[in-house]
Amino acid sequence: MSNSVKKRIHPLVKPFSDFIQSETSGGIILLIVSVLSLILANMDQGIARYFPDIWESHFHISFNGFEMNKSLTHWINDGLMALFFLVVGLEIKREILEGELSSIKKAALPMISALGGMVVPAILFALINWNAPTRSGWGIPMATDIAFAL
Repeated sequence: MSNSVKKRIHPLVKPFSDFIQSETSGGIILLIVSVLSLILANMDQGIARYFPDIWESHFHISFNGFEMNKSLTHWINDGLMALFFLVVGLEIKREILEGELSSIKKAALPMISALGGMVVPAILFALINWNAPTRSGWGIPMATDIAFAL
């Protein structure tokens, strides 16, 4: 941010601005939201009973004859997740071309760690759910790792 823009930031907004610009802000927000979601998902009553209604609420966008009316679940699964993985892919490509992953020697440990981060949770899930009807859900812990790895 240029000096002229920094001078115009209101003193009450400056701590928020500094936090958002720090490299750790994404991880801190992810950790807080993860803990909050675990708490909310494990509540017997209260706010948790409204979750199905929230996920199935519809958002409507239209312009010039184009119209899209989809549920929040659909917007997240097909829109935001596609955008998320596009950004992840672009970041990995940049690191491979000119960053920390530009040589096999530098990339070996992160590649092995990434493979372990996918395989180990899937194997643990499969072992815990070996004879359970939920055993086919091994892909969920396997895919969840990328968000936390970032």
